Amino acid sequence: MKLTVFGATGGVGGQIVRQALDAGHEVTAVVREKARLPLVDPGLRIVTADVTDAWALIPHLTGRDAVLSGLGPRGRKQAGIAGAATGAIIQAMDAAEVRRIVVISAAPLFPIPEHDALLMRYVATPMVRRVLKDVYADLADMEAALVASDLEWTAFRPPQLKDAPLTGVYRRIIGAGVPKGWSISRADVAHAMLAALDDPATLKQAVGIAY
Repeated sequence: MKLTVFGATGGVGGQIVRQALDAGHEVTAVVREKARLPLVDPGLRIVTADVTDAWALIPHLTGRDAVLSGLGPRGRKQAGIAGAATGAIIQAMDAAEVRRIVVISAAPLFPIPEHDALLMRYVATPMVRRVLKDVYADLADMEAALVASDLEWTAFRPPQLKDAPLTGVYRRIIGAGVPKGWSISRADVAHAMLAALDDPATLKQAVGIAY
């Protein structure tokens, strides 16, 4: 496939780029600074663009089969980037006539799974939601923009992300959080996002994923 990847210098986005290339896909990686993606591959094209400028994105989406986004705020100070960028990406996809997009979101946007431990249900998860409320509001705005569009979208909602090797072994639940699923590697999230590209069961769905 011909793919465009946003957030390609991030932990998940970088994994998406590398795994997509290993699978034989052609990848256009949209970044702010090319130096932050020191990767050379015959199937890779690295371009710079303002991800909140829809018109600037259209040339990098034209003729592509799908879009994958690892964009998201890396902290409270960056809250707002996911919603703003995704709004521009949606406009650019419409103009370029690209339909499929898979994005990363976060597990706290799901209701807390009933089978989680009491400490998680009543202390840990509510505390995280309070501390990072601006981050999760940004991701909720991103998902709302996708729902309001006519695109074929999928939003993966992982819990705590870790830097660990790809295993390809994880739990995935469409439309709900993973019970007692507290972490997953960035590599495995990228694996699941790429696998979802041609999985009709994930269309217009939020997907829980964890070990």
